[in-house]
Order: sequence, then structure tokens, then C-alpha cells
Amino acid sequence: MKQQSFASLSFSAKKRKTRKEVFLEQMQACLPWSALEAEVERFYPKSGRRGGQPIGVSVMLRVYLMQQWFNLSDPGMEDALYEIESMRRFAGLELCEDRIPDETTILKFRRLLERHRFTDRLFERVNELLRSRGLQVSKGSMVDATLVAAPPSTKNRDQARDPEMHQTRKGKQWHFGMKIHVGADINDGSAHTVTVTAANESDIGELPKLLREHDEVILGDAGYTSDSYKRGSRQMGLHWKVNDKRKPGRGNLSNRQRKRNRAQSRIRARVEHLFRILKCQFGYRKVRYRGLEKNRVQVMALMALGNVYLHRHRLAV
Repeated sequence: MKQQSFASLSFSAKKRKTRKEVFLEQMQACLPWSALEAEVERFYPKSGRRGGQPIGVSVMLRVYLMQQWFNLSDPGMEDALYEIESMRRFAGLELCEDRIPDETTILKFRRLLERHRFTDRLFERVNELLRSRGLQVSKGSMVDATLVAAPPSTKNRDQARDPEMHQTRKGKQWHFGMKIHVGADINDGSAHTVTVTAANESDIGELPKLLREHDEVILGDAGYTSDSYKRGSRQMGLHWKVNDKRKPGRGNLSNRQRKRNRAQSRIRARVEHLFRILKCQFGYRKVRYRGLEKNRVQVMALMALGNVYLHRHRLAV
């Protein structure tokens, strides 16, 4: 049994649980930890370069997920483990007894997960869990996309912006960065398919990748309006529920079109909840890395954890 530090004893004697502590307890109860740890064990090194014993998979996996939940850099994560008792407890660390992962160890573990595409399997595992609880079983999809900013500064070694990021215009404002495209279940709002592109890629171009084979209904905003896709979907037996938009030279939408758009938007708006979780709960408003692939790997982890957060009360039961 580990010897508790004074910080741990004082924390145990406090009068109430903090919001961070409650959140971590919920995540502990929701995620399929044994399955996720088994996925990492397949490629996790059994010994260090100098023959030492590496920090356990369970600890490092929890540290990595806390980085995503609280939007922490590698040095920031190391500092948090020294400063915040609730995060140490979630990782299974004791300040006086255990080796706290430093920022280099955290960086190497993150790159190991990137090389072996672990976040794709994390997303799949979470969706398997949702389906086992009766979620993600409808025959309809809501599609949407959101922009994530990238640093536009050229004050770096290459004196250039990230070449894989691009700018696009939304309304009257220009945005530089990437775009996350999501296909979500029409009933519960969880993401079943995710793609990541540069910001200048059109929403409609990613639509075929966001649908499931058994889908019978498609819901989307006016960005997915396309007469050719509409005809094609109807020929395939799909119900096209994409909002109409005003066409140049044809006047405003009719009352019937506006009424239909409002009715469809009440359902389609559920997909926006995932973007709120990513940007407000997890603080993911700007990309952390250069290049689309590194950021795509992080997005897959965030979307998997967003699905869990969206249904945390049902999954905890």
C-alpha cells in the first residue's frame, strides 16, 4: 500500500468535492479502461532505453486523456501533476512514492500514440460502447463542420504559415486554419464519423464520407445544399433533409421553405452540442500542432471523449 503524502491526507479531509474531481470520477466510471489499456499494451515498450522500467500504461493513458480534457501542453501537464491532487489521484500517482512523468516522457508517449494511430481505435472503442448501450443505432445522420483556427504568425524558423492550413471566408470574416467535419447520429447526437481538412475545403465535398451504409435520412444546414446530391440521394432511397438557401436572382425563400428549414434545424442543431463540448468544455479553440495529420490525431481523441461526455450519465449507469 502506498504511503499517503500530507497533501493527499489534507485533500481527503476537505469538505466538498471540486468540479474537476467530480468530472474525473465520471470519466473513470464511463470509459472502457481495460480495453483501452490493452490497445496501448500492444505497442508500449516493456523496458526503457537504459534498462529501466517505464511508467505504467494505466498512468500514461490517464495523463494523455487529461491533457485533452483540460487542454494542457506537455510542460503544463507535468506542472498540473505536481500541483493538483485530484489529477494525481486520477492517474494513480502518489507525490512521495511514485515517479511523476516529466514533459519529455509525456511527449514521447503522445508521439507513440500518434505513430500507432491509437486515437482512431479510441474513437472506435467508444462508439462500440455507445452501441452496446443502445446508442448510435438510428438510420439517420446529421452532418456539420466547424472551423478551428491555426496561428497565422510567420515568426518561426521557416518564416511561413503552416502550408497545410488554409484560409476561408465565412460571412464577411476570413479564417485561417482547418475544418472538422462530423457525421452524427440523428437520435443521440454522438459522432460516428469524423474527417479533418484544410479550412478552404467545401462542406459538401466531405458529405459522402460522413454517411453510414444503413442511413436513410440526411440532415444538414444550407452549406450542404446541392441539386445533384439531392437527386442522387433520392435515387438511392435517402430522405434529403438539407436546409434550402436563397439562390442568386431567384428572390427570398418561400414561407414553406422557411418553415421546413426551421423544423429541420430543431433536429439538426443537436450536432452543434459536440462542437460546444470541444470548444467550451475542452477548450479546443486553436490547433496546437503544425500539419493536418498531427491535429487530426488529436481531433479523433477529442471527438471520442466528446461522445463520452455527451452521454456520461447514461454510460456511468
